[in-house]
Amino acid sequence: MTHNGSFDKDYFSTNTYENTSFAKYSMYWWSNRFNAILARGYGQHGSRLLEIGSGMGHLIGSLEAEFETVALDINPWALKQSRDVASQTNLNAGSAEQLPFADASFGVVIIKHVIEHLRDPELAISELGRILAPGGILILATPNLDSLLKPLKGDDWIGYQDPTHIALKPPAEWLSLLRSANLNPLKNFSDGFWDVPYIPIIPAMLQKLIFGSLGGLQAVLGTPFLPMKWGESIMVIARKNEN
Repeated sequence: MTHNGSFDKDYFSTNTYENTSFAKYSMYWWSNRFNAILARGYGQHGSRLLEIGSGMGHLIGSLEAEFETVALDINPWALKQSRDVASQTNLNAGSAEQLPFADASFGVVIIKHVIEHLRDPELAISELGRILAPGGILILATPNLDSLLKPLKGDDWIGYQDPTHIALKPPAEWLSLLRSANLNPLKNFSDGFWDVPYIPIIPAMLQKLIFGSLGGLQAVLGTPFLPMKWGESIMVIARKNEN
């Protein structure tokens, strides 16, 4: 991926955020669907839900029927585009490192592939712990430095392709930071091997079937079961401790 290093219109115009007639079959669509299922399954319906890094608004918009939805993004252009798909959501411009919300004000927080872009991810995680209410749920995703197939990609690994990925850490370090913010990890899992090709001589479509099948099944079922090392991203569901 190449762009000017800022989260502007060009950044959101990549294939990752495609909005075409076949977007239903894109990884972006399936990722949003999976995260929405997790939010509905682990969060208390009717509670206040925040998505940090809401982008084009597709995920937060899909949760408006079950939650009181709030979105935060650093990019005013993306927030403007969100109005069509997240019309009932309270849209806010701001940074994950200085959240403009009161203590213990959310029952669910989703931060999907945002933390790796931050200059001070430790401060951001502390902020997550601050704004979550006791018993509240955090859903976090970030690139997985411990991915089993990462060595096959070398410098071409997906986590290295975005120059704004300035805070890549091993899963154990992320989990430690969450615990230090009074967040107790309930489920630690991965999203599957989708960064094909891994082996040059095998067609990419065949590799997608071979390596990506388990991640695809997890997304279809909406049930996390892949071990932490079996994918290109780590995903964590954590609960704010009661005390």
